[in-house]
Amino acid sequence: MTVNGWLAIRRAVYWNKSVGSVSPLDGLLGIEDGCYSVGVREMCCRLSLREAFVPASGNLLRMAQLPLSHNALRALVHREGQRAAGLLVHGQMGPGWTVADCLDQTILTGADGVMVPLVTDQQKRKRRATEAAKRQAEGRKSTRGCGRPKCGSDGPYKEFKVVTFYDSDKRHQWAVGTSGDHKALGRLMRREAGKVQLDQAKRKYSVTDGAEWIRKQYAQQLPMLDAMILDYYHLKAHVTDASYVLHGEGTSEAVSWREQMMGVVWEAGPLALLDLLGGLAKALRGKRQREAVGSLRGYVGKRVEMTDYPRFRQAGYDTGSGPTESFCGSLTARLKGAGMHWDQSNAEAMMALGSLYYSNLWQAYWRHQRRAA
Repeated sequence: MTVNGWLAIRRAVYWNKSVGSVSPLDGLLGIEDGCYSVGVREMCCRLSLREAFVPASGNLLRMAQLPLSHNALRALVHREGQRAAGLLVHGQMGPGWTVADCLDQTILTGADGVMVPLVTDQQKRKRRATEAAKRQAEGRKSTRGCGRPKCGSDGPYKEFKVVTFYDSDKRHQWAVGTSGDHKALGRLMRREAGKVQLDQAKRKYSVTDGAEWIRKQYAQQLPMLDAMILDYYHLKAHVTDASYVLHGEGTSEAVSWREQMMGVVWEAGPLALLDLLGGLAKALRGKRQREAVGSLRGYVGKRVEMTDYPRFRQAGYDTGSGPTESFCGSLTARLKGAGMHWDQSNAEAMMALGSLYYSNLWQAYWRHQRRAA
């Protein structure tokens, strides 16, 4: 199948026991992946990044006159995503830029976690039983391959993790993700930091939501960072929650108190805020109010170095994690559609394609595929 429709080709196919089937002409024509050309593979992946496989299959037929069932489309896109993920892991695809291309040779980095819906093992067993009964009723033979069937997830959701690198003016951006744990993210951020040559940057710092596992991985994997900054708006969210307890949600007193607290930490730093909160906690009579102020004080106390906003402003550092939040949404938007549940490996494959697309490496990847074909 090509972007111009089906082509019928007569060619020699060679086989032996150790290698299997080989067709030299397929490689020359760029149709090694199940008789689909590189152009068809790109079109299928582009459509499937934005919509579910069933409507994508219909749009492929309507817009490009390519008859491909949604199951065939799904299999093609998953294979392509796994191929892309392999190239990223082995360093054959990367951000396409380094610190030398960045404004003022400054690199910012961020990391976060996103919950992704997965197919559980129980759901897989139920699906297989339903399909077996239907197949038996229709008199069809099983098409399942050899080996044990793929297991499902042990829970309906799993936290996927994303790490980003970008420069001050956001012209150069790079984001990748993993379904692994915090240690897998740490290895990922170290590998990708090497690709952008983070250690050679004049200024290099992280802006995150301050989660303990993120701080730990940055400290272990990227100790060369000049600073680790708590996103200003994440701190503001915690201050806002405390203001609701103290003065009631939506009241002018809550807004005024929140602005006062944020003004203190912004102008005078975290120690001034801690001192103010400590005095307030002693003056409060209500248990719930004291707990809210104590919780906020404990949160800031664990992140004093990350909330030194006067120093960060003086150094010209950015204190917002907008690009990281944006990438987390973009890379997992396709995975979190209504009613969607994924195999873990397929979800990672889709995220790898999203990484290339939203990091402006889409064309570079397909040029690589054409050269490989």
